[in-house]
Amino acid sequence: MDSLPNSFNPNKRLKEEFVTNLTGSSMLEVSALLTIVSILVILRHSFSSNRLFDISLKKNDNEILGSKDWRAYMATMAVDFLVLVLPNILFFTVLADWTYLWAILLIIVLFFIIALKRSDFPSPSLERRVHYTKEIISSYRVSMMILTCLCILAVDFRIFPRKYAKTETYGTSLMDIGVGSFVLVNSLVSRQARNVSSLRWKTALQSTSPLIILGFVRLISTAGVDYQVHVGEYGVHWNFFFTLAATSILTSIINVPPRYSGMLGSLVLVGYQICLMRRLNLYLLSNERGMDIISQNKEGIFSIFGYWGMYLLGVQLGNYLFFRNNSSAMLRSNRWAGKRALILSILFWIITVLLDRHVERVSRRMCNLTYVTMVLALNLQVLAILMLADYIPGSKTSVLEGAFNRNLLGAFLLANVLTGLVNLSVDTLSASSVTALFVLVVYASTLSTVVGIADFCGIRLKFW
Repeated sequence: MDSLPNSFNPNKRLKEEFVTNLTGSSMLEVSALLTIVSILVILRHSFSSNRLFDISLKKNDNEILGSKDWRAYMATMAVDFLVLVLPNILFFTVLADWTYLWAILLIIVLFFIIALKRSDFPSPSLERRVHYTKEIISSYRVSMMILTCLCILAVDFRIFPRKYAKTETYGTSLMDIGVGSFVLVNSLVSRQARNVSSLRWKTALQSTSPLIILGFVRLISTAGVDYQVHVGEYGVHWNFFFTLAATSILTSIINVPPRYSGMLGSLVLVGYQICLMRRLNLYLLSNERGMDIISQNKEGIFSIFGYWGMYLLGVQLGNYLFFRNNSSAMLRSNRWAGKRALILSILFWIITVLLDRHVERVSRRMCNLTYVTMVLALNLQVLAILMLADYIPGSKTSVLEGAFNRNLLGAFLLANVLTGLVNLSVDTLSASSVTALFVLVVYASTLSTVVGIADFCGIRLKFW
């Protein structure tokens, strides 16, 4: 139904059509983009230092940062923004046609720096390497968050290539990996992966209640302002927060040790894939919908099996790569984890290519087996690249990353609110390239500044 003349969002139908029936780019291009994102983080780490201000690094998530000089803190945040955020905006927009060239150039620069600095970099102690591992995991989580926050607004402008927007049915794009990466990021460092005793299902339901509430808030608010929603993504009523909540609840109800979670996840994924190939995929990709709640939200409800299977695989991978001896306090060294992450990434890339050619093409909409293995391959690739930082002297994190890491949920919620405000106040489809770039830079700088201020004030808002 077209928007009413007095709607908050008169271009709703045009904006929905703008992100509909897209086919994506290629796995190789998405891999190249994530390589660029990862190397930018390492380059920032290679010349960053927390000595610019008086700061006592946190020992755990419940501690408040020590005294810091406000001006030096914000100045360092600004430098982080110029290196970690602004280049990504350019690579996803005006520099999108030179993705492969930039990826190759940055790879050459990275290995040149490693060769130049490695000889002057004494091998860190095992204790120090364990600390590096924690920081690299944080960098990985923040990188995926910043990538998501930038894309959810950029996609509404014409300057953002349509090949990077979410695909309609089958295909691969940059934005397709968003929700899958969110699920995987949380699973790799989850309570289950760390061998921490799992919550009872009632407690788990309570702990995920904020996500459920956020899901309903998003549903009501988007309907209230007539905001554009691509129904083919999750369904009529379903959204990202419901998927996260459902995955968390399922994992808590059906609790298995991390060494067996990969087996259970594989069984779930294979079983789901068999169902898809027995005509369930035709049902999920069809535009026809009944009046019942399941048919109205078929994409979101059935894809839970794919995301749950992915989460279970992530639990075992996280336990294997980072944790050992049944203790969350024991982390494997950075180089050990990095080498195995690279091997696993290559393995999952091979599986993905075989599945894509001989079983079923990648489909984020259904979260099929090929999509799951691709998300695993891409995220392990990012981890493997980030862990090269262990061979370069310098800090293994930055101020901006620390601020985002301590406020992942807050940053994501703020990004959604700012994206909504921009869409309701700016005609994104008619904006010129210059205007679009200006809006994106202001949006990203506002997001980073608010997150930085919140972190400085000791505010913490994270995912489960």
